Amino acid sequence: MFDAAGLRVMRAIAEEGSFTAAATSLGYTQPAVSQMVRRLEQRAGTALVERIGRTVRLTEAGRLLARRAVEILDRIDEAEAEVVAIAGLQAGRVRLMAFPSSSATLVPRALAALRRSHPAVTVQFSEAEPPESLAAVRAGAVDLAVAFAYEGTDAGRGEDDLAGLVVMDVLDDPVMLVLPQDHELAGQDEVDLADLSADRWIAGCPRCRGHLLTLADGAGFSPDVTFETEDYVAVLGLVAAGLGVALVPQLILTTVSHPDVVIRPVSPPSRRTVQVVTTPDLQRVPAVAATLDALCQSARELGGSPCAHVDASV
Repeated sequence: MFDAAGLRVMRAIAEEGSFTAAATSLGYTQPAVSQMVRRLEQRAGTALVERIGRTVRLTEAGRLLARRAVEILDRIDEAEAEVVAIAGLQAGRVRLMAFPSSSATLVPRALAALRRSHPAVTVQFSEAEPPESLAAVRAGAVDLAVAFAYEGTDAGRGEDDLAGLVVMDVLDDPVMLVLPQDHELAGQDEVDLADLSADRWIAGCPRCRGHLLTLADGAGFSPDVTFETEDYVAVLGLVAAGLGVALVPQLILTTVSHPDVVIRPVSPPSRRTVQVVTTPDLQRVPAVAATLDALCQSARELGGSPCAHVDASV
């Protein structure tokens, strides 16, 4: 029934006492104010002003509308100021979800850079592996997800449809072989995966375990997975104790180490791609875009190339 312009006119009439003075304060013409009042009265179904010569008095309905207009317009002004602050990165909240190994490497650098450049932007951070993180983006539970995909697959991997999402490749992450220091193949510069068919294996997250099974199948054997843990500190400890061998992404090995293991490239080589996932509309939100830029910069510092856009289908 009422719009903001009409409410501003009623407030001005109450404050100024005449159409002419109200028009001057608002920068309107007097006929324009008269026309807007007539339109408001038609919508309200009752008189809002009582015209007495060159002055006007508000009716009971007019006084009520003018009084409410002050409250409503103050709220609108507050909302406009808050939106302007968000658009100008003077405020804003970003909900970020990332897989655990990126939480110790890629993400801290990005969040530190974001805080330096845009200290008023707040980031709410949580951890999850894909596909849970991808489902959270699609459900609107988070704005950005840092995910990964192993070579030959995509981040959805059939577990979650990527259609309609924006996927940015931020980092190529080689997968390395971790051996006990006294392993018979530890002296080789590169280890053929097939030569490890008789070894016990330590597997990581479900997606990482699936990758191991796929690689081993291609090498002609089924790995004997003795231990499974998503804690890579534990993985290195188990390997160091001689309880098995493991495949570990290089990103993890930049922050986690153990003196009693050796790291070797594996043949055939394998890698995973670290990706940031959001939606086309959220990508245009300034705080989300700034966080995405910070993640891309962090990836470049870790050896990544400029972020590549993979998919933004709708």
